[in-house]
Amino acid sequence: MDSAIPTIVTDVQRRQFREEGYFVLKGVVPEPHLRMMREECDRFVAEFDAAFDANGGKRDGINAKGRYFIAKRHRESRLAEFIFSGLMADVCRSTLGDNACLFYEQFVVKGPEKGGRFSWHQDSGYVHPIPHEPYLTCWVTLDDVTEENGTVYLLPFSRAGGRGLIPHVTNAVTNDKEGYFGDDPGDPVIVPAGSIAAFSSLVFHRSGPNTTPRYRRVYLPQYSAAPLCKPDGSVLHFADPILEDGRWRQGVPSGEPVPR
Repeated sequence: MDSAIPTIVTDVQRRQFREEGYFVLKGVVPEPHLRMMREECDRFVAEFDAAFDANGGKRDGINAKGRYFIAKRHRESRLAEFIFSGLMADVCRSTLGDNACLFYEQFVVKGPEKGGRFSWHQDSGYVHPIPHEPYLTCWVTLDDVTEENGTVYLLPFSRAGGRGLIPHVTNAVTNDKEGYFGDDPGDPVIVPAGSIAAFSSLVFHRSGPNTTPRYRRVYLPQYSAAPLCKPDGSVLHFADPILEDGRWRQGVPSGEPVPR
């Protein structure tokens, strides 16, 4: 169903995205959506912990107990209520233009007093070498985020030496991809729960460890202006529309549950 899109993103923020690759919206997520995402996150973390315990606590790719990347759950949960909301339609319209679809989504969670450090990288570094246009990452805080609990640090285009995709290397210990090795610490995102840091997939970002006794939970939907496709022409991850020719596709798209 088509509907009017609420206007939340300002002209100043749109300009900042064009020039520096990101903007931050503080405390904009409606309380019902925030509560729902927290509940879904906690449910999936409990499932992951049970799986880690069952396999003796072994690392699974970039996942480890206390450091979680829980992806592709919107078709088996209530997450689509937020992903395809008017708020996210406005964020997509303000950054990607009149056409946008969900490309990927995941929870990123750091357990209490866990390392959880994540290296400098561009999100496009994880999609390369598949050719693609820059897409949008929305870093949605489910808790207040601080430097102490491992918030994200963003490196503006003007301080990164450009806005192109940089070759990444894989860290042999953490399996993280790394692409920036300079001494700029970046700008920390210090905001309350229910905030959104929206940034281009070409913006370098990193995060520190969670040194507090509480979880640091973030939800990360990512959107693209057009479907990203593999070399064989099949869709990479998802291509669920939220905007078509400037119209908000209000409602939850249908689709088969994604296998875990």
